[in-house]
Amino acid sequence: MTAPVAVVTGAAQGIGRQVAEALAAQGYALVLADLREPAETLAAVLGGAGAVTAVGDVSAEADVAALTALVQEHFGRVDVLVNNAGVSLLTPAEETSTEQWRRVLEVNLTGPFLLSRALGRLMLEAGSGSIVNVASIAGLYGIADRAAYNASKHGLIGLTRTLAAEWGGRGVRVNAVCPGWVKTEMDAADQASGGYSDADITDRVPMGRFAAPGDIAAAVTFLADPARSGFINGVALPVDGGWTADASWTSLRLRKR
Repeated sequence: MTAPVAVVTGAAQGIGRQVAEALAAQGYALVLADLREPAETLAAVLGGAGAVTAVGDVSAEADVAALTALVQEHFGRVDVLVNNAGVSLLTPAEETSTEQWRRVLEVNLTGPFLLSRALGRLMLEAGSGSIVNVASIAGLYGIADRAAYNASKHGLIGLTRTLAAEWGGRGVRVNAVCPGWVKTEMDAADQASGGYSDADITDRVPMGRFAAPGDIAAAVTFLADPARSGFINGVALPVDGGWTADASWTSLRLRKR
């Protein structure tokens, strides 16, 4: 039996690497895409059903076309697309440049659209497939000093719901996961700017910790798998330790620990 094929963007590190490893463990052949060669991820998944890498910018149409051609050449099919590549920006709205705004929207929203359009066509031709967009709780709520990032993730959830409505009846499911704060290289860079501390996050999360990349990977692989989530379509699933469920004030929350 031919192994199912998954494309994972932002696969070189963090959530993307964990997703790739989790999908490999479930028998998927992989296309690992990133701005830089995802050599460590490739080494981690070798011995599975097979993997190839693609270096490029998800917001560049030529790079998306090259990625699509690579998928067709090596595997002739695609079953899962994980739109994980993204960039962060922790800047007050009034200090956000137009260039910064556009770059965040290009990577976080235009990129997933271009990839979904290109690889979604292959899924629609086959009559089956699953797209999982890695959004954020910043796509569900407003978070200060993140105007561009919040807007991109709100847009990504809107894209998710729209494609789910358009394509669900044609066999292609589209869902999103909405992580809270995750301990990744992106978080380390954001914290280095002095914007927040570990305690700012752990005091706010009912479960009292950051998410690990594996927490997000588990949700992604669940939504990717038609055997486990075959009638789930158009959801934006928070994976946030209860952040979006809890409207308590900090002292009340901490008193219960």
